[in-house]
Order: sequence, then C-alpha cells, then structure tokens
Amino acid sequence: MLPKERQEVKVKPETRNHKGFFVVEETYKLVSIDQNGWALICLDDHVCHYVDPDDLQVEEQKSGQ
Repeated sequence: MLPKERQEVKVKPETRNHKGFFVVEETYKLVSIDQNGWALICLDDHVCHYVDPDDLQVEEQKSGQ
C-alpha cells in the first residue's frame, strides 16, 4: 500500500510511459525518480507507470479557506 503523504501530480496530455504507451490523464502519486531519470507514478496500488519527469505537473494543494 502506498503512503498517503506522496506528492500528487498530473501528467501532461499525450504523455507516454517507458514502453511508449499513452498514460491516462489522471492524478497520480509520485513515488520516486530513479537514477536512470524515470519518474515512477502510481494511480493506486496496482496501476503504476514510469514516465519522463518533464511530463509531470504538480497538483496544487487545496487549502480549507
């Protein structure tokens, strides 16, 4: 199970994973960036992708105002 404190990110349109397949435009949890330069992002405990970190956008945290 993924820890809750991981940073939330969105993928830019037409982002592809390390195998060349398109990644669904959703909000993911950024797990890590490996030494080869790939960012590991996970939608849930079962769906994860390696993507180029340049294809990520940081999600703005909503404050309770």
